[in-house]
Amino acid sequence: MSTRPSRTLEVFPNPAPARDYTIRIAIPEFTCLCPKTGQPDFAHMDLEYIPDAACVELKSLKLYIWSFRDDGKFHEAVTNEILDDIVRACSPRFARLTAAFNVRGGTYPTIVVEHRAEGWSPAPMVSLPPAAR
Repeated sequence: MSTRPSRTLEVFPNPAPARDYTIRIAIPEFTCLCPKTGQPDFAHMDLEYIPDAACVELKSLKLYIWSFRDDGKFHEAVTNEILDDIVRACSPRFARLTAAFNVRGGTYPTIVVEHRAEGWSPAPMVSLPPAAR
């Protein structure tokens, strides 16, 4: 194979650092191993973040996510680890990672972890009326 999993997250300069905007990335094929049984665990992850000076490069994110395939990790641990690594790589103003794991033992666990940069707060929500037809 010419491509291999990697724990390196690459970044590139934010093209609009003066503006708060949201980047949403669906990661539908996350896999790791159950640390108790060794069986595969599958999850759909959603990453949302507001970049500051840098954005995460998507191919490196794909290879990074792939690198967990053979790791035995509890759902809570792996979700927190991934968000910590993303924060370390690009220092976003805000980041949220939602990991919705497939059924295991009759349960569907969803883990949601967040990061807020010190001193950052979101702009007030704007509520617009429905568009006229």
